[in-house]
Amino acid sequence: MRAYLLESFSGPSGLRLSERDTPERVADRLLVRIGAIGINFPDLLLTRGEYQYKPPLPVVPGCELAGYVLAAPEGSGFTPGDAVAGFVWSGSYAEVAAVPVTSMAHLPDGMPLDVAAATVVNYHTVHFGLIERAGLLAGEQVLVLGAAGGIGTAAVQVAAGLGARVIAGVADDRQSEVARRAGAHATVRLDEGFAKAVRSESGGGVDLVADPLGDWLFLEGLRSLRPRGRLVTIGFAAGKIPEVKVNRLLLNNIAVIGAAWGAALDLDPGLLARGSAAITGLWRDGGVNPVIGARYGFEQVPQALDDLAHGRIPGKGVVTVGQPPAGRDGVRTR
Repeated sequence: MRAYLLESFSGPSGLRLSERDTPERVADRLLVRIGAIGINFPDLLLTRGEYQYKPPLPVVPGCELAGYVLAAPEGSGFTPGDAVAGFVWSGSYAEVAAVPVTSMAHLPDGMPLDVAAATVVNYHTVHFGLIERAGLLAGEQVLVLGAAGGIGTAAVQVAAGLGARVIAGVADDRQSEVARRAGAHATVRLDEGFAKAVRSESGGGVDLVADPLGDWLFLEGLRSLRPRGRLVTIGFAAGKIPEVKVNRLLLNNIAVIGAAWGAALDLDPGLLARGSAAITGLWRDGGVNPVIGARYGFEQVPQALDDLAHGRIPGKGVVTVGQPPAGRDGVRTR
């Protein structure tokens, strides 16, 4: 099979497409033929050696995949031909992968592989952050920072689909249009001092801020909260990990909440199934519809990561790997 090997922590240029032995079936893993891969910011950080997960080299990167089961352990609930999607810490930049059973979920009827590959990391992350960690309620107001990116558009859709009013934080008119198409009710420019515009738009401050950016935007996000509001930090895509003086939290009765879905998945085997059920329901109701802003062939993975690094992908980038089975005979979805 073909797979990308990361040979140095030099960014996308450290990747080499190579021939490798197909993984063998092992007792607690599914063997999956990969049909689509999601491109994610953690993948980019891993190629640079900047991610908290730093495996020894060489390694096959990639954390998100969708495809078809080739082999499954007895009693796992999966059978050959099932359409599945899921998360791995590394290994999805390949044509075949051996993945833990608890890291994969069946696809609902009618969900294409590219859509599935665009939902796992982004939508599970924001569902975990907004619902399980921050306790988002219908009727609340939510500010989503970086609302035109993969995480941002997912946060807009999940929050709006659950009945929240969503204010999208964007950089320009193009991003504003992307966020509104994703379901945002209003937009604000993420200029210096943007909290003033948020407080005006929301009538005094939002209930919840979803922050995948960090850096100086984190502190301005705190200023956007109403009393007893909360900010859920999802990542640091703007580059710098921010710091906060806790007296600000105390005096304003606000909370900062961390949401690391991948780390939580390792500790909570039922997390993927709970998130999948909720996200599938939103998808069936039309609330979840990933914004796939760029599509690539398997030979273009380094280009996809470079485009992500330079902000050239509105929404989500997806890589197609090979072709689905003719007529999808024998392929089961749920």
